[in-house]
Amino acid sequence: MSLYPLKGFFRIKEALLQSQEIAIIDVREEALFAEGHPLFATNIPLSRLELEVLTRVPSFSTPVVVYDNGEGLAEQAYQKLSIWGYSDVALLEGGLKGWEAAGGEIFHDVNSPSKAFGELVESVRHTPSLTAEEVKVLLDSNADVVVLDARRFDEYQTMSIPTSISVPGAELALRIKELAPNLSTQVIVNCAGRTRSLIGTQSLINAGIPNQVAALRNGTIGWVLAGQTLEYCQSRCFQPVSDETRLAAATSARALADQTLVKRATLEQLSALQQEPARTTYLFDVRTPDEFTAGHFPDAFSAPGGQLVQETDHHAAVRGARVVLVDDDGVRANMTASWLAQMGWEVYVLEGVEPSHFTESGNEKRRYPPVQSADVVTAESLAILLGESGVTIFDLTTYQRYQKGHIPSAKWVLRTDVVSQVKALPQPQVIVLTCGSDRLARFARQELAQQVPYKVVVLEGGNAAWRRVGLPEETGSGEALSPLIDRYRRPYEGTDNPEEAMQAYLDWEFGLVAQLEKDGTHGFQVI
Repeated sequence: MSLYPLKGFFRIKEALLQSQEIAIIDVREEALFAEGHPLFATNIPLSRLELEVLTRVPSFSTPVVVYDNGEGLAEQAYQKLSIWGYSDVALLEGGLKGWEAAGGEIFHDVNSPSKAFGELVESVRHTPSLTAEEVKVLLDSNADVVVLDARRFDEYQTMSIPTSISVPGAELALRIKELAPNLSTQVIVNCAGRTRSLIGTQSLINAGIPNQVAALRNGTIGWVLAGQTLEYCQSRCFQPVSDETRLAAATSARALADQTLVKRATLEQLSALQQEPARTTYLFDVRTPDEFTAGHFPDAFSAPGGQLVQETDHHAAVRGARVVLVDDDGVRANMTASWLAQMGWEVYVLEGVEPSHFTESGNEKRRYPPVQSADVVTAESLAILLGESGVTIFDLTTYQRYQKGHIPSAKWVLRTDVVSQVKALPQPQVIVLTCGSDRLARFARQELAQQVPYKVVVLEGGNAAWRRVGLPEETGSGEALSPLIDRYRRPYEGTDNPEEAMQAYLDWEFGLVAQLEKDGTHGFQVI
């Protein structure tokens, strides 16, 4: 008999089929999550639960199901969620193995709902594409062609197709007229793999542009597998558009959103939606990150439209929730909404928006559980202590960030491993906890102080404070005390992945439509 409430496969499946709100949370680290999970599971590792869950699952009445694969993490997550006020929390009966044993489909990689949806779109709409070899011939012959990269700008800068321009997905329909003013120009949309290429291409087709449009088949992966050469560190980017272009794009985007039954909400209606205690309403600003930082609605979260379609499970962790989108041009919100509606979301576009409504600047406001006050040490004081024995620094940031720069002698450890690592120390210590800021370190210190006899302090301001005062850092692998499982290395990122891994990733994507059919819970409807 379990000490915790349980919820099984069939109850969860019924909730998904009925479009009821539910958050299925995998509390393992991302690399383990990528090995297998239910379609609509969202990954919020136990090590970062305090940093993410109150923002991603904002209503305490949302039915929440947590699971792992037998590691004992789900029970800890249940206890925390209950303490923080979530009133309907259960463990997945049998964990991941129980889901599979009951007939649940297991999906691999990350952002599986979006990637599966992209494959379904291509299957239904027969989205046109060109091979890397065909695109190379066009470029080499100086044909009238423009290549548009639909990824984030930072991804584009890592590697790109020669001559390509960075135009993240939601920007395509807004800016295409000025990127390809000649109606005879061939438009090619690419990403690193398949999804954003397909969705970007089909977005332009759905928006009714007269140019011939095609996806670069299999993106930069296909380009590399064909033996072609990539460019690096490029900065070609879209430019502002005219009012005439914006108005024309807004007209076609709204018509498309209406076709997919996107709803409309005034500011007053948005307020009413947000005040319903039994429902989750997300407000996403689908403009670029720079625009969001310059000015946004006070309670909005930045989710550039292309990435929102690509990573819907990350932004909207509660399946069955309502999603409200906002922009300042009438194009990006409507285009993004048209896709979310086809993915089964109840989606609204906010109307009556004026520049005066974007009153907040800077980053979005996130929510966190309460945390006890902690003893702290300043960066300057810690620099002096580094020369003394009996001081151990644990860095709880991501390993990727740790490699880019960390305090000399700091040891990298997963937050969930820090207690066991401290207990294994050979002699009494002063323990210093740090992270990117100091937020995660404070939560870890709260747990650690109750379980070990050593003095535990937090680096005030974290690694950011260390850098601000110009103190030296080390780069590289350092000393990692935990398995390197906090991040899944995508086969389509970077430039040093084995070709076998790239091809295996493509093969997985090709099989997603069949998996969707077997799963039967997706609710996707492609127009």
